[in-house]
Amino acid sequence: MSSFDVIFIGGGPAGYVGAIRCAQLGLSVAVVEREALGGTCVLWGCIPAKALLEAAALANRVRHAGEFGVQVGDVKFDYGVAMKRSRAVSSQNSKGVEFLFKKNKVTHIKGTAKLAGKNAVSVKTADGKDEKHEAKKGIVVSTGSRVKGLPQAGLELNKTTVISSDEALILEQAPKTMAIVGAGAVGCEFADVFNAFGTAVTLIDVAPVILPLEDADCSAELAKAFKKRKIDVITGAKISNVKVGKSSVKMTVDAGGKKQDLEVERVLVAAGRAPNIDEIGLKEAGVQLSDKGFVKVNERMETSVKGIYAIGDVAGPPMLAHKGSREGVVLAEVLAGHKTHGINYDNIPNATYCHPEVASIGLTEQQCMEKKLDYKVGRFPFSANGRARTSGETDGFVKIIRDAKYGEILGAHIIGAHATELIHELAVARENEFTVEEVDLAIHAHPTLAEAVAEAALDSLGRVIHA
Repeated sequence: MSSFDVIFIGGGPAGYVGAIRCAQLGLSVAVVEREALGGTCVLWGCIPAKALLEAAALANRVRHAGEFGVQVGDVKFDYGVAMKRSRAVSSQNSKGVEFLFKKNKVTHIKGTAKLAGKNAVSVKTADGKDEKHEAKKGIVVSTGSRVKGLPQAGLELNKTTVISSDEALILEQAPKTMAIVGAGAVGCEFADVFNAFGTAVTLIDVAPVILPLEDADCSAELAKAFKKRKIDVITGAKISNVKVGKSSVKMTVDAGGKKQDLEVERVLVAAGRAPNIDEIGLKEAGVQLSDKGFVKVNERMETSVKGIYAIGDVAGPPMLAHKGSREGVVLAEVLAGHKTHGINYDNIPNATYCHPEVASIGLTEQQCMEKKLDYKVGRFPFSANGRARTSGETDGFVKIIRDAKYGEILGAHIIGAHATELIHELAVARENEFTVEEVDLAIHAHPTLAEAVAEAALDSLGRVIHA
C-alpha cells in the first residue's frame, strides 16, 4: 500500500488543479485517472470544441473576406481536417497537464478507483493490477460528468445516427443535415460549428428560448443571429414519432401549434449531463446524494462521510470547468490547513463560445424582477462601437443591470465578438464590489470593444456618450 496525504479520484479540471495546489502547499498527492489527464474539458469538451469553433469562425470570416478587399477564390471547407486539428490541440493540453504533474511531483495512477474503507481507495490499474492506497488527510471525488441521451423521447445514443458531443468531436465529415436537440451552451456551439461547415442545422429545444439560462435579451439576439445564418431554430418544441434508422433519423416536431416531419442524417443530443457516481463505492461508504444524483457537500466540500470530499461536476451545478478548478484550489487550502477565501458562487461567469459569443455574470433582468429589486439597465450596442465596426463584428450589445440606489452591479450580459473575454472586467468589478461609477472611472483604451462596457455603465447612469 502506498500512502499519500490526498488522493483525487478523477483528473479533470477540478481534480488536476486541486492536486497541483495540494502539491504546492507541501502535501503528497496522487490522482487516479483512467483516461489521459485533463478530463472531459480537455479531452471531450471545452478545448476540442473551442478549437472547432475557431475553425467555424475562420470559415465564416473567409466567406466575407471580399468585403475587406481580400479575394480568396474558390474555398473548400473540410470538417475532417478541422476535427483532426482539434484533437491535436486536445492532446497537447493533456500532455501539458502531464508535464505539470511531473513538475509538481503529483503521482498519476492510471486506472479506476473505488472507495475502500476509511482513508483508502482500491485501484484497478490500466495493466490489470489490483492496488490499495491510503490517503491520510482526505479522498477527493472529482469524477466529473458524462453526456446523456433522451431515451424518453426515443433518442437513445447509438454513436452513429444519434450522437452526443463526444461523437461529434470525431466525425470525419460534416453531415448534410443535422438536428441538435438541446439549445443550451453545447447545442448552440455545435449548431454554429456544423452550420459553418455546410450542414443544414435544425436547433430544437423544449424551452421557449435558446440559451434559456441567459438573459432573455441575449437569447433573443442570438436566435436572430442564428436565423440570419439560416440555422432553423425551433423552441417550445415537443418531439414524437422518432424512428432511428441506419443512415437517418425521422421525427415529428410540434411547436407553436404546428407539426412538421423532419428527417436528418444525424441527431446530436445536447440535453444535459449526468454526474459520474457509478462504481466508485459511494453508496457502500455511506456518502449521501441529492435527488438528482449529485454528491452532497458542505461549504468545505466535505461529504456526509468525514474525510471524503467532492468537487466539480459530480458535486452539482453549475457544471463548469472553472467552477470545478476553483473548488479544487479552495479544497487544497482547506486540507493543508491554510486560510482560504472561499467561493462566491454568485460570481461565476457563464460563457458560450458560438458566434456571436454570449457571456454573463450575476442576475438576469428577469431574476431582478422576481426578486422585486429596484434596478436600472444600461445597454450599448456593438454597432455603435468603433472597434466592432472596423472588424465587421457589429452584432450584439453589452447590458449592465445596476442597483438603482447604490450603483452595485447586479448582473452583466454581453453578446458579441469576444464576449467571453470582455465579461471578466465585470467579474472583477463584482468580486470587489465596484459600482458602475467606478467602472466608468477606469479609462478604457480607444478603439476597443471594452469601451462598450464603459458605455453600458454610463447608460445605466443616464449619460451614455456614443449612443
